[in-house]
Amino acid sequence: MRDLKDFIRDVPDFPKKGIIFKDITPLLKDAQALARVLDIFYERYKDCRIKYIAGIESRGFIIGAALSAKLGVGFIPIRKKGKLPYQTVSETYQLEYGTDVIEMHKDAIEKGDRVLLVDDVLATGGTMLAAAKMLKDAELVDIAVLIELSFLEGRKKINDYPLFSLISY
Repeated sequence: MRDLKDFIRDVPDFPKKGIIFKDITPLLKDAQALARVLDIFYERYKDCRIKYIAGIESRGFIIGAALSAKLGVGFIPIRKKGKLPYQTVSETYQLEYGTDVIEMHKDAIEKGDRVLLVDDVLATGGTMLAAAKMLKDAELVDIAVLIELSFLEGRKKINDYPLFSLISY
């Protein structure tokens, strides 16, 4: 099988000029590549007694929900502000030019629940740090990402938390 990096497409100047976006849709479209990603994550976490996978909107939903089904555990969506229908807890985080907010349902976890936090990409780490902070009552088993953009040094921002990445640029 081809290297997983072969399934990641570079899209220049998206979402703004000067950014090279790492597009995972070719990987998602290829059943064998997606299965390989899920198998790698499954093997890593199958014996970790995880109760829930928390996935960050939106591509973290795809990987996280598929992995939760494979592991036989529940899935918790972490969404942008105003997207969840029930009472929420929220965390504000810094963007390059301003702030943003993510939320999850306030009854999503109970103290001590073992949670795996999943997203597609770790870039600057702001969103991931905010999500990890929202899960402060849980036992955060690991943060798992498909891609780490190491040159953006997001790992430094979340250095209090364990991190596993499949692909690094």
